[in-house]
Amino acid sequence: MAKPVQPPGRQLIKRMSTRTKWLLLAPVSLLLVGAGLCVFSEAAHAKQMGAPFRQWFLWGTYSLILFNGGLSLFGQAVRFRVQIDYRRFVRRELKKVSRERPRQKRKTSPNRGEAS
Repeated sequence: MAKPVQPPGRQLIKRMSTRTKWLLLAPVSLLLVGAGLCVFSEAAHAKQMGAPFRQWFLWGTYSLILFNGGLSLFGQAVRFRVQIDYRRFVRRELKKVSRERPRQKRKTSPNRGEAS
């Protein structure tokens, strides 16, 4: 049985760094949230002006799709940013530990040479 072919974009996304994913998702998600709110205000205005039900209902539905899509992408962007910050924190802590270990060895090595 043949292996199903993956979409070409999936490989591209796998190769991206976490920082690149965050840099792409954060502004796109904010744009979607803003666009969703703008379309929502247009739908509310259409309802107030007495537009047909179908028109303002579809605009309102479209605005909810944009807004919720933007929120979910923003959540992913926040997740990527937390990963970046956590990795940075872990690296710094590991560097601190590796710097302190040689100091501890130096402090204990002169005592070993002395006879008690």
